[in-house]
Amino acid sequence: MTIVTGATTAIITPFKNGKLDEQTYAELIKRQINNGIDAVCPVGTTGESATLSHDEHKRCIEIAVEVCKGTNTKVLAGAGSNATHEAVEIAKHAQKAGVDAIFSVSPYYNKPTQEGLYQHYKTIADAVPDLGFMLYNVPGRTGVDISTETTIKLFDDCNNIYGIKEATGSLERATALLAKRPNIKVLSGDDAIDYAMITNGGAGFTSVTSNLLPDMKSKLAHSALDGDFKTALDINNKLYPINQVMFCESNPIPIKAAMYIAGLTSTLEYRLPLVQPSLENMKKIEKVMESYNIVK
Repeated sequence: MTIVTGATTAIITPFKNGKLDEQTYAELIKRQINNGIDAVCPVGTTGESATLSHDEHKRCIEIAVEVCKGTNTKVLAGAGSNATHEAVEIAKHAQKAGVDAIFSVSPYYNKPTQEGLYQHYKTIADAVPDLGFMLYNVPGRTGVDISTETTIKLFDDCNNIYGIKEATGSLERATALLAKRPNIKVLSGDDAIDYAMITNGGAGFTSVTSNLLPDMKSKLAHSALDGDFKTALDINNKLYPINQVMFCESNPIPIKAAMYIAGLTSTLEYRLPLVQPSLENMKKIEKVMESYNIVK
């Protein structure tokens, strides 16, 4: 079982004429590899997984594995759904495709109880027992919070569940988990507190901003994990304005706009109900981007 930590990127999914732009997708992943990112995370929520077809979801995972093969960059694939049987199907496909590990967002809309969350995740974990597995908690988007107690129970009961991507924005949550289970791998899911999360015992992050600035984000993670906190803090402070503007509208609206402005994607397309940012926010994103050197 592979444990994936460090600097990981919640990679966007580019579209062209309403379809998955496979060539651009592969190029975006190559750029992540070239800039020191430890793992790419295809078809997470930033990858608009909620509006992809099952075939598109699977193809994104396959492309990521193909591009990362033979490199030092791993694939931490999204395998989430609000239907447990669908999440199991995606997890099995991801394993067959050759991913290093999976992460799975908590079921959205149906608001399961903590027991329901436990059974959901245990069912997925049992379906792929040899595959590393991270929980993904983002209650602000899903409407349900994976409690500290449920996370610990899953960590204890499922050998392949090694950690959690915590996007609650709470350092206290990370502290509670690590105080009770020092071996659990906690990854930050909020760019603004990545540095704070690592210095608090976290094992890395899954970043939105690293789509645009993988060189800075990888250096931040590696510096902090190596104990060079001054370098990491300096980078974190420089990234604050871009981290802030990347959430001026619902993710991934701003990051896809930024990638288009930077010339990293040739089209600016979303899947409805997501739409392009307002003109005011588009200008705000462009203005903030002027302060950064965006490598091609």
